[in-house]
Amino acid sequence: MRPYSEAVKADVRRRMGPPHRQSVTEIAQELGIHVITLYKWRKAWRLQGEVVPATQKDPEGWGPTDKFTVVLETAGFNATELGAYCRERGLFPEQVDRWRQAAQDANAQPLVTMAEQKDLEKRHQADQREIKRLQQELRRKDKALAEAAALLMASKKIQAFWGEDGGD
Repeated sequence: MRPYSEAVKADVRRRMGPPHRQSVTEIAQELGIHVITLYKWRKAWRLQGEVVPATQKDPEGWGPTDKFTVVLETAGFNATELGAYCRERGLFPEQVDRWRQAAQDANAQPLVTMAEQKDLEKRHQADQREIKRLQQELRRKDKALAEAAALLMASKKIQAFWGEDGGD
């Protein structure tokens, strides 16, 4: 394993991050660095709290970890600092505000209480049993219908073979 200079790592970090958002395979092909090495670097940077999105999607497609990291990094910024941060990373201040609000709302009143959750789980299990029962009944009726259709076809063939009067 050959060591890479900090300048090379900084260049890779710049290429992975916004606004460039090059994929790991593109960077590997351009710089001749193995893909596994690039993935390890990206993982290490993300563990250090740096925003290095796992995909090259637009910021709305980022995962919750990346969005929350942005919210944490920009928590104490004023409007000017936030604008500079957003320009540097290819974001909009409105996106950061939405992400901040979503993070705050995540700890708000739970949507359902524990008792309601248990009740919902019981209803879900009952619904699953009912669905299974109805599917079994439907399969049984399909088989019966197929059998009746086969008997009807057989009786029509017999009538056609013996004639209209039933063989008398």
